[in-house]
Amino acid sequence: MFGRLTPIVRNLLILNIGLSLIQGFLNIDLIRLGGLRYIHAETFYPFQFFTYMFIHAPGFWHIFGNMLALFIFGPTLERVWGPQRFLLFYLVTGIGAGILWAGVDYIEVRGVQKDAEAYYTDPNAEKFNEFIIDHYQLTDQLESLVEGYAANPENQQYESESIAIVRELYTRKANLPMVGASGAVFGILMAFGMLFPNMILMLIFPPIPIKAKYFVLLYGLYELYSTIIQTPGDNVAHFAHLGGMFFAFVLVRHWSKQGYR
Repeated sequence: MFGRLTPIVRNLLILNIGLSLIQGFLNIDLIRLGGLRYIHAETFYPFQFFTYMFIHAPGFWHIFGNMLALFIFGPTLERVWGPQRFLLFYLVTGIGAGILWAGVDYIEVRGVQKDAEAYYTDPNAEKFNEFIIDHYQLTDQLESLVEGYAANPENQQYESESIAIVRELYTRKANLPMVGASGAVFGILMAFGMLFPNMILMLIFPPIPIKAKYFVLLYGLYELYSTIIQTPGDNVAHFAHLGGMFFAFVLVRHWSKQGYR
């Protein structure tokens, strides 16, 4: 079942890898314009719901993992559905994943924005400490500022520095981009598991065989677990992965009810 490349998968590989090479070798920051951001950020543009899925973070492993999954599972789906329907599926799951991520990101960043605006109007040592604890991981530099401000609550310099820090942290959060084809790729994994549930896949690590339906189920549960625990420093867009799987499930079920296999 796994054979030569199909036209859409081949073109998607060329596009994603080509943009990654342009970004790396020509030192062009495609993420700054094309990465998906908080919808109220100054750097947000509606076209980012489309462009984000073709741009990857610098480095090898991000794009390698996505393109490897596309290379392995994509051609089978394209042969089953045909090029046009496969491309539609890829775009719907990718854009859908971006929409779900943007919705969750809006809730998170909007909370930070409200707390930041409240702090600007009434800055004090206690509220600064609460803002940092509620929204950010405490670093040595921030801890020193928090302790210094708490010991000198009337110090105007500490107050000015705290306002600048709150503004900087909110701006950084609002403009943190989400990039990568992971949403569409997880959609492909979901569709593959639904269409070929009993196909045996061989994992690389650990090297054991597993049915496609169980592979997809375990991956989905892992992503759900990761969104719940929210490990500090985890910069993976797990909600985008879940979004891609969700839209894939809906689309495949819809096509099945229409009698299209």
